[in-house]
Order: sequence, then C-alpha cells, then structure tokens
Amino acid sequence: TWGTMIPTDDCEQQMKDQEYLTETRTHMPARKIDRYIPQWKWTSSMTYVLLAISYLLIIILFGLVASQGSSKWQQHLESLYPCGAKSREWKYFDGACYFFSIQQVIWHTAQSHCEEKKSELVVITNQYEQNFLQSQIRKEPYWIGLSDHNDEGQWRWIDGTDYRTSFKLNLGCENWCLQG
Repeated sequence: TWGTMIPTDDCEQQMKDQEYLTETRTHMPARKIDRYIPQWKWTSSMTYVLLAISYLLIIILFGLVASQGSSKWQQHLESLYPCGAKSREWKYFDGACYFFSIQQVIWHTAQSHCEEKKSELVVITNQYEQNFLQSQIRKEPYWIGLSDHNDEGQWRWIDGTDYRTSFKLNLGCENWCLQG
C-alpha cells in the first residue's frame, strides 16, 4: 500500500507528544511552530485580499485605457468622415455636410426628408458654395431652399432671409430647381 511519508523526526515527536498527553491527561504545550500558525493564516488571507484588489485595479485601469483609446479612435473617424462614416451620400465642404439624394421627390417632400435628417434644404451663401454644389450635381436637378410659396414673386430662403445676394446665383431648372 501507498502511504504518506513522514520524516522520522516528526514521527518521533508525534509519538512523544501522544505519550505525554496520555500520561498527564493534559494538553500539549504550544511548540514554536504552533505559535506561527494563526499569523500564517492571517498573512495568507491578506495576500488573497491584496491579490483580489490588485486584479480589480488592473481591470479598472484596462477599462480606462480602452475607453480613452475608443474616444481617440472616434475622434480620428470624425476627422476622416466629418459627415458620418456610414453615409456615402453626404459630402463635406467648408465646414458643412451636404446630402445628395438619388430619390426624386417634390419640394415639400425634399424639405421633410431634410428635417428627418435634422438638416434643411441648402441655403447658398457664397460663390464658393455654389461652385461646389454645381460640381457635385453636374446636370441633375436638385431642390434648394429657395421658394416663393408664401408670397408669389417674393423669393425667400428657408431660413427666412430674402433672396438678395452679393454674388450672381446661377439658377435654372437644368441644375437647380426652385419652388415657385
């Protein structure tokens, strides 16, 4: 049979201890090693507690680093795609995003679609913007935010400003469509 091997010194000591207890009918006085057992148990418990706290701190730090990396990645994507990485129909120019829909609808529907996207039909404010828009639409008709539907003949932009401009607005339904 297989058994546990106990060093002879320990075995002899145990036998002596047993004889002493039997003869005196008392408890064995504490040996040196017995005095350290409670301290060892306490030290072992503290080690586990400190280890658990260390793991928790590592997880928290990892989460913080990951979240900072995520926000930096988000900023990087926003700089690459200021109009949104998932939308190919939006074009960026001079600090603004422009949506060029392929769906042909009437002016009021186009305006509603813009509002659904938290935007509005374009209000052309300068020649550079007009040139950009003309380069994008080529010969396709697109609605812009200029109409006279409130007062016939009084053209107003949808932001409420009058149609008066310091640059020549090249209009015509071969490129631009106005709501009249």
